[in-house]
Amino acid sequence: MRIHCKVVVIAVCFGVFLLLYFLGGNAADDPLLKEVLEEEEEEEDRNSSPSPPELGREIVANFARRSSDGVGVRAEEPLMGRKEEKETKRRASVNAKSKPQSNVARPVTKHTQAEEFMHLAVVACGNRLDETLNMIKSALLFSLKKIKFHIFAEDPLAPQFKERLNQWPRSISGRFQYRIYPITFSVGNADEWKKLFKPCAAQRLFLPVILKDVDSLLYVDTDVLFLRAMDDIWSFLKSFNNTQLAAMAPEHEVPKIGWYSRFARHPFYGITGVNSGVMLMNLTRIRSTMFKNSMIPSGLSWEDLLHPLYQKYKNHITWGDQDLLNIIFHYNPECLFIFPCQWNYRPDHCMYGSNCKEAEKEGVSILHGNRGVYHDDKQPAFKVVYDAIRGFSFKDNMFQSLFYPIQTKFLDTVNTLCGRIPQVFLKQIEKTMKKVYEERVIRHVRPHK
Repeated sequence: MRIHCKVVVIAVCFGVFLLLYFLGGNAADDPLLKEVLEEEEEEEDRNSSPSPPELGREIVANFARRSSDGVGVRAEEPLMGRKEEKETKRRASVNAKSKPQSNVARPVTKHTQAEEFMHLAVVACGNRLDETLNMIKSALLFSLKKIKFHIFAEDPLAPQFKERLNQWPRSISGRFQYRIYPITFSVGNADEWKKLFKPCAAQRLFLPVILKDVDSLLYVDTDVLFLRAMDDIWSFLKSFNNTQLAAMAPEHEVPKIGWYSRFARHPFYGITGVNSGVMLMNLTRIRSTMFKNSMIPSGLSWEDLLHPLYQKYKNHITWGDQDLLNIIFHYNPECLFIFPCQWNYRPDHCMYGSNCKEAEKEGVSILHGNRGVYHDDKQPAFKVVYDAIRGFSFKDNMFQSLFYPIQTKFLDTVNTLCGRIPQVFLKQIEKTMKKVYEERVIRHVRPHK
């Protein structure tokens, strides 16, 4: 019995000794415990597969931590620390997969908000106030996304634009922003540029230089009317390949009646040239591209190219800035995307017989009333559309107060060159109105499931 008591006392003392030994931090020096720890670490290493340099840095870091503290660390603490760290990383990884990362989501959200607006530029001089406002009105009637209008106008027109635009109802004003710019030319003689072709028309050449904070832009002439959402032509930007930086429609569809193919005394794009009345641009690409030309072998930037190009060809061009654009893209055809004629439908497409096949199939998307056809009776089909949009009130029903009047008044034009194909003018605008009604009315009225 005494022997058993002695054995128990010895065992208790030995246990106390071991406890003190662990608390003193010397257990890590025990070869047996080191072997156990190394086996556990090897098992953990097999699971986590750290690289040898990382493992070495971890051991050195643990050793340095012990040395700097001047106090022994329990052998389990480094191991538990690693386990806790891995568990924390594992949980963070799971959370990252199941929840959106706020530091990533914020920039994406900001970018999305910046892209909510489409950008449209127009240049107005002289008596073009009403025509420009009608163009802006047509864009707002059918477009789904918000639009930022960049209006370049002569000084007397600026306050008139502000007054008229600020009178539009809140239901419309909440869907667009606008800014009015003075007419400016960064290179060459301003008076000379201003008188090139039509007053102020050359301003469009300088848009990439002036609108440095705008990435992409749609430029249209004042005599343009949207019969389809601007969103649809804006989507052509996604169709650009790596070299394309602008998009226009051909000047003519039939070379034998084309102006450039018959009369041009300068280089031009393709077979029939291009019309610049509707021009979609990636301004960022334009600003960063060196353009080939017939003057400088190494190429010139857009801004540096404009004035010497004009000086070389000014006695050979007829249509001003449009001719200069044709010359530029003659030497840089890979930079131009061509969209169908329905996106720049002009009297030339119907007054010599219908020659825009895309418009016959899908209807006119953008109506371009050049030759002054909105203001005379030479092509009444164009004037019918212009007058209907001008007389339409934003508060009225589009089918009753816009589409049906156009449809009815077209009956008076069926004996004219362009009026004999009413489906070309009416097909797309009817389809667009239905789409707008579905997007703006039905989608908002339909109950959420």
